[in-house]
Amino acid sequence: MQTDNSLIPPPKTASRTFPNGWAALRLFSPLISMALILLIWQLLVNAQVYPSFILPAPMAVWEKLYDVTVGGARISLALHLRVTFTEVLIGLIFGVTTSVALGYIIAKTPLLESLLSPIIVGFQATPVVAYAPLLVIWFGAGWMSKVITCALIVFFPMLMGTIVGIRGVSVALRDLMRSLNATPLQMFLHLEVPAAAPILFNGLKVSATLAVIGAVVGEFVSANAGLGFLVNIARSQYDTPLVIVAVLTLTFMALGLYSFMALLEWYALSWRRRVR
Repeated sequence: MQTDNSLIPPPKTASRTFPNGWAALRLFSPLISMALILLIWQLLVNAQVYPSFILPAPMAVWEKLYDVTVGGARISLALHLRVTFTEVLIGLIFGVTTSVALGYIIAKTPLLESLLSPIIVGFQATPVVAYAPLLVIWFGAGWMSKVITCALIVFFPMLMGTIVGIRGVSVALRDLMRSLNATPLQMFLHLEVPAAAPILFNGLKVSATLAVIGAVVGEFVSANAGLGFLVNIARSQYDTPLVIVAVLTLTFMALGLYSFMALLEWYALSWRRRVR
């Protein structure tokens, strides 16, 4: 006796997707977190735990942001943002290119690593705030000292990432490329760069945030413009809302650079997803 299989419901398969409620919660979780922070902040202000010049209300910070952006205030946030962002961008590019080039050479030359390791580790072990005044003395109080500070602070993570990435290339793949008579340039472009790319992009994301720190440290030491300079001026005047505005601007700058590097990583490593 034959049965009509069309009447039998298909077996249920396990679903890896979250319920709709959980998906919506994950989607809006950043907004929920921000709302909770603002709520706690406002409750602390209402409870008068601190004076208003120490902990201003969120609305006071919003009004200060409006004044320094479109309100016609004497201080222009866009001007200081442009100065700091330019320093960060130039320092990041300079630091990444030099560290990747030197890291590749060190990865290929163990003797060079033995010679340079004490110097590199010594610079990394010294806090950037210690040698930032020296950079100001040597290169002046202008943008050059801030760019070099950014480059130095991003140098070590990218250098180590390059060395680890290049040395982590499979020996079997290297032998395969040699058996195909690949040139050193072909070895570099078609094997070493794709194999080391995930580690290099991780270093880029870290370096993007560290570059912001380097620029601010340089501006704290000596500057006449920039977000770090703005924080110093606002702090000396007990203008806490302006300090918070400058700090939040730095935060969003770092987040924007990190997100850009993550997007670049997603696009550049799309071939890995296709292979999988």
